[in-house]
Amino acid sequence: MEPISETLKRVVNAPAFSERYSEMRKEVLAHPGVQKFLEDHSDEIDAPTIDRGLHKLYEYIDQSHDCNKCPSLDGCINHLKGFEPNLVLERGTIGISYTQCRLKDVNDNKRHASSLIHSMYMPKEVMQATLSGFELDDSRMEAFRTVGEFLDQATGPDNLPEKGLYLYGQFGIGKSYLLSAVANELADINVKTVLVFVPEFMREMKQAIGDQTLQEKVDYVKKADVLMLDDIGAEAMSSWTRDEVLGTILHYRMSEKLPTFMSSNFSYSELEYHLTYSQRGEKEDLKAARIMERIRALTTPVMLDGRNRRN
Repeated sequence: MEPISETLKRVVNAPAFSERYSEMRKEVLAHPGVQKFLEDHSDEIDAPTIDRGLHKLYEYIDQSHDCNKCPSLDGCINHLKGFEPNLVLERGTIGISYTQCRLKDVNDNKRHASSLIHSMYMPKEVMQATLSGFELDDSRMEAFRTVGEFLDQATGPDNLPEKGLYLYGQFGIGKSYLLSAVANELADINVKTVLVFVPEFMREMKQAIGDQTLQEKVDYVKKADVLMLDDIGAEAMSSWTRDEVLGTILHYRMSEKLPTFMSSNFSYSELEYHLTYSQRGEKEDLKAARIMERIRALTTPVMLDGRNRRN
């Protein structure tokens, strides 16, 4: 039997193999990334070093650089998905190290941003909202401008305007969408936002008494960097949910100067009327006025108008 060393010599010295090797070497050395690497290390790399490291150089050129060969992160062709190769010289030997690629950076940033937005009972489609997707016309310009002013002043979790907005208007005109778009913008500067659909939240608070999670849930909501209460006024408000839940949340946020956004079909005066009457029909002007005092302290009212975009 022929020794393996002799077999390898015969294969390597074969004309076809030598030709393929020569073509591969030319292809590798013509690559701009390889040329730059060799220029940067010209005083350390000689021809034998290149020949010994040719398989690493080929591994380098065969992959995507700056995502130029990958349609998406899922379609990444590199050996380590989401990481691109870099040539390195280690103790006189050519090698490869991997660093996170641009597409993975974008993907990780999106995942981080989404982790900063905590939704309670909000529709999924609303949570994908963007300011660029907010349809503008004359009746919606004021709300868009006021949102822009808030975002211009917000530079991070430790530097936020004290007052949020109270967006009010008819059904289906984009109030919830605009709140979510603001939350997504805030996530880009590492601000944690909690969005709460108020009617469902109030129903859960009643159930939370039985499972002893009431205080935990109220604390979670009231301490958010930014709180957004969507569709306030659509709930069947009892004296208890108004005073012990909503009142507690608003009082804490007013004391701590934490920005709060709200959306409603009601104006301030209409919401106060709604809060005045309990489910039992009792008229409680003073308690409603106390809640409204906190809402006025926490928000600036902005009317949102236009056509119903749900129809």
